[in-house]
Amino acid sequence: MLLDWLGELLSPLRCPACADALGGGRGPFCVPCAASVEECESATDPIAFAEYGGALARAVQRFKYEDKPELALPLGALVRRACRRSALRADVVVPVPLHARRLACRGYNQSALLGRHVARSIGAPLVTRALARVVETAPQVDLPREARRSNVEGAFRVMRGALVEGRAIALVDDVSTTGSTLRACRQALIDAGASRVTSVVLARTMPSELGISPGDDQGASG
Repeated sequence: MLLDWLGELLSPLRCPACADALGGGRGPFCVPCAASVEECESATDPIAFAEYGGALARAVQRFKYEDKPELALPLGALVRRACRRSALRADVVVPVPLHARRLACRGYNQSALLGRHVARSIGAPLVTRALARVVETAPQVDLPREARRSNVEGAFRVMRGALVEGRAIALVDDVSTTGSTLRACRQALIDAGASRVTSVVLARTMPSELGISPGDDQGASG
């Protein structure tokens, strides 16, 4: 406890969006950045902490593209909040995977880091090797909205069916825009025998993007 206090004193907590030292903001964000975060109130699928935009979008960009894996700590706390708010229940937590080449380049899978927080929140194991991205697709963010579904079609495969067969899955990604990545992963999991798939993301661009209601079987990942 004392060591934690000394650590914060010597290296103050910083806003994940602007990197300024925190000064009484809401959650992990500083006061100016917190004002731009619009939390999601409904427990739709995908379950999300907030709408994608403002300070949260900037934090996600730093987390993914600026070699900031440590931001999984403050951002993961937001995902845990969304899980509690929706009363999420699942048997297994599965992160949306990166292709092996992209994982080697980035050094970490941001969805797996967030998945640890989901697993912690609901008391379920995190399984990182059940689902694989077997096709190195173009980054979804680089594609027009209408091309994203075809880009990820057939890109995911369940490699260890025994880990998901007959189980309720919490599928974790960082951001959902059109829902194409989540749909492709969900289909692979359902085809492998998963009983239910509920998607959990840090941010989404609109509610109910997957076109399904909460509790039904069910990004901009990359």
